[in-house]
Amino acid sequence: MTMLLKVDKAVKEFGALRVCNEISFEIQAGEALGILGPNGAGKTTLLNLIAGDLPLTSGRILFNDQDVSGQPANKRCTMGIGRTSQIPRPFTGMTVYENVLLAAQYGRRKSEADSYHVCRDVLALTGLLPLWNTVAGNLRLLDRKRLELARALATQPSLLLLDEIAGGLTDHEVHDLLAILRQIRAQGVTIIWIEHIVHALVSVVDRIIAIDFGTLLIEGTPDEVIHSETFRQVYFGIDTDLEPVT
Repeated sequence: MTMLLKVDKAVKEFGALRVCNEISFEIQAGEALGILGPNGAGKTTLLNLIAGDLPLTSGRILFNDQDVSGQPANKRCTMGIGRTSQIPRPFTGMTVYENVLLAAQYGRRKSEADSYHVCRDVLALTGLLPLWNTVAGNLRLLDRKRLELARALATQPSLLLLDEIAGGLTDHEVHDLLAILRQIRAQGVTIIWIEHIVHALVSVVDRIIAIDFGTLLIEGTPDEVIHSETFRQVYFGIDTDLEPVT
């Protein structure tokens, strides 16, 4: 397998507060990596550093053997790093299709004509084709999540960053979302996924890293991590519901 991303001693400080403390890991092309940790552990900050939404204090981020540490988010997007946000923020006055079209055009610098087939395929994959002409502000939460995912996919990423994409959904809705994520994996897209719904995460990812207070605590297979004493201490008192969703 080919290494797609390397995070090398990533540090992020906000004044005297160190949110990421020399975190290092690699992810191979086609792999799915889960990131676990309690609220405030630094998970979203780490994703922001990879996406370019925040600058590193020190360390490096390599993507496709290129040091992208100093590249802004829009440049990293055109290079193949797409992401979703924890709270969907579509252009609420535009239709579903218009939202996805904008992502296709500006995320990968494509013309409108060259974006049509990309938008159609992404809408079909995410189950949004029947809603293509619906104003985004009228969507229910699941469909907003699907649209957030569709906009990220429209940039045709080789690395997809997911920030609690299943948060707030019912069990049935999570099941539907997992089916989409498995199709995305089958297409060869590499995934890094932050999620508090542990049983959903472990049913998709190959490997998990757990972080707390900005420090990487443990790395391994889903079974190794969630049954480790370290993980249990971090999640003490939290029902992780470890049965995977099928």
